[in-house]
Amino acid sequence: MAVIILIPTTLVYFLLMLDGSIISVAIPAITSAFDSLLDIGWYGGAYQLASSAFQPLSGKIYTYFSTKWSFLAFFAVFEIGSALCGAAQSSSMLIVGRAIAGMGSSGLMNGALTIIAAILPPHRQPIVMVINIGLGQIGIACGRLIGGAFTQYVSWRWCFYINLPLGAGVATLLLFVNIPESKHKPPVHEVFRTAVHSLDLPGFFLIAPAAIMFFLALQWGGYQQPWDGSVVIGLFVGAAVTFVMFLGWERRRGDDAMVPFCMLKTRIIWSASATMFFFMGVLFTANYYLPIYFQAVKNDSAVISGVHILHMVIAQVVFAMTSGAMVEQRGYYLPWVLSGTVISSIAYGLLSMLSPSTLVGRWIGFQILYGTGCGAAATGPYIAIQNLVPAPRIPVAMAIMIFCQNLGGAVFLIAAQTIFSNILRDEITKHAPGVDANLIIAAGARSIRNFVSSEQLARVLEAYSTAIDGVMYLGVGISVAAFVFAGGLGWKDIRVNKKDNQSVVKEDGVAKV
Repeated sequence: MAVIILIPTTLVYFLLMLDGSIISVAIPAITSAFDSLLDIGWYGGAYQLASSAFQPLSGKIYTYFSTKWSFLAFFAVFEIGSALCGAAQSSSMLIVGRAIAGMGSSGLMNGALTIIAAILPPHRQPIVMVINIGLGQIGIACGRLIGGAFTQYVSWRWCFYINLPLGAGVATLLLFVNIPESKHKPPVHEVFRTAVHSLDLPGFFLIAPAAIMFFLALQWGGYQQPWDGSVVIGLFVGAAVTFVMFLGWERRRGDDAMVPFCMLKTRIIWSASATMFFFMGVLFTANYYLPIYFQAVKNDSAVISGVHILHMVIAQVVFAMTSGAMVEQRGYYLPWVLSGTVISSIAYGLLSMLSPSTLVGRWIGFQILYGTGCGAAATGPYIAIQNLVPAPRIPVAMAIMIFCQNLGGAVFLIAAQTIFSNILRDEITKHAPGVDANLIIAAGARSIRNFVSSEQLARVLEAYSTAIDGVMYLGVGISVAAFVFAGGLGWKDIRVNKKDNQSVVKEDGVAKV
């Protein structure tokens, strides 16, 4: 029975990674279809923002409602968002669809981890996590090729529509299995009667606007509004004040909060969460902007750009599975996380040297190095949480970490978009004075050759390349930050800590972390 339940939950993980990667190859075509080059950050950021905002709430939902039906409800929301993206008639509609899909995804990974914890003993859970991460990396690899093929030969809309038939198969499998509950759930009518208190809805209604104001300030700053203008400053101040109010409310709520403060004080939890906050930016930044480089600067088709990124993805798959298996065998995860973040920072430094004339051997080597670093570091924080946090607290600890990683993905995608758009505008204005920078930006990544003369094209492509290099410098910084926080994970042998966690002292029925 456990295998029957694990198959659809593992497929959901594959589907989420496929969805996250398939859009990156399609983005240049989307920007041309909607004249929306400046919205690139929001295509990923809206998804990650909604996912991070709803992540803590999803943990509460799984605490009080049926695991199976909660999982299916989140999956339905994800599918609705995918359908809206496929049918989008404007960039704004696509962003809304991505946000709805992100809302659905917030409960899927957390739900999969909750299901795994309910049906498998602790000593078998790391193996399943390694398998999930490996399949997720395969989903990323498939996404590049499938997305490129759809974009070039059918329509970029099928990059979203593909989730519907795949999702229908997964949902059908889940409908006919019985998923056990790890603890007794109160009656549904009682939960609805006390929903505000039980689910900490005030906390959610504080963190969501704080995040939105922060991202809008990053998006508008330097382009639509000056950085020192009243609008941008007001958004930053509003985000800060609302976030402080959220922290105060969560502290007052104590253990009933969406983000319990008592758990944030545990080093393994805050270190893993902070590491994944920055590491998700490391993972997303190159994944979103290398397709821009290949399709805009190198003039690759969508399919060929997907093929050119496979070197990076294959390295990620190989080293993610290798590191996970070696940690399970040798017991130590920290060396992989530290070495992976160091390698990623070096790779980003090399990627910052990309230009229109970069030789094939160089950008292949840069990508392999980058994939090696990301793959090596990917599994460590998950394995640390699963093995060093007492079993009753693992779902909440995972929810906190996933919340932070999704928030990091959104923050750094928007930050990368701000860097890219500001540098691109400045470089075009400086080095191609006869070219309308607004027209080039509005044209989208795949259409610039339709609006630029052959005499000016080389300068515009150089401006594009310089803007992408600026984004890669961001990757260097956040890789270093991930390295710094990863040190807090500690030099632990999980083979020893597994035995220690079996004899966790309990007080009042709650395991002490």
